[in-house]
Amino acid sequence: QVQLVESGGGLVQSGGSLKLSCKVSENIFNFNNVGWHRQAPGQTRDFVAAINVGGVTRYEDSVKGRFTISRDGAKNTVYLQMNDLKPEDTAVYYCYSNILSRHYWGQGTQVTVSS
Repeated sequence: QVQLVESGGGLVQSGGSLKLSCKVSENIFNFNNVGWHRQAPGQTRDFVAAINVGGVTRYEDSVKGRFTISRDGAKNTVYLQMNDLKPEDTAVYYCYSNILSRHYWGQGTQVTVSS
């Protein structure tokens, strides 16, 4: 059973920064991708960022230039550095990993950005 545990969420003012962590119970290089989605109240869960096994990163357009995804293979941990946060970034952030179409999810961590 793959487990993903997020941490690092919280309340921050607009323009501030947070760094999320996702600890994976298995070697992160076993997965095609490890990354983040987010879900705001009443909204769908949407893609934010991912890093693939080769180290290639992808970002949703609205976070490009503000968010950076990275990983530490020795710790089986993926990070999401979020800078210049905006109120519209407020959401529950979920870490995920996938092997082809099989996805695994964490329990989520709340990020709230006040204006």
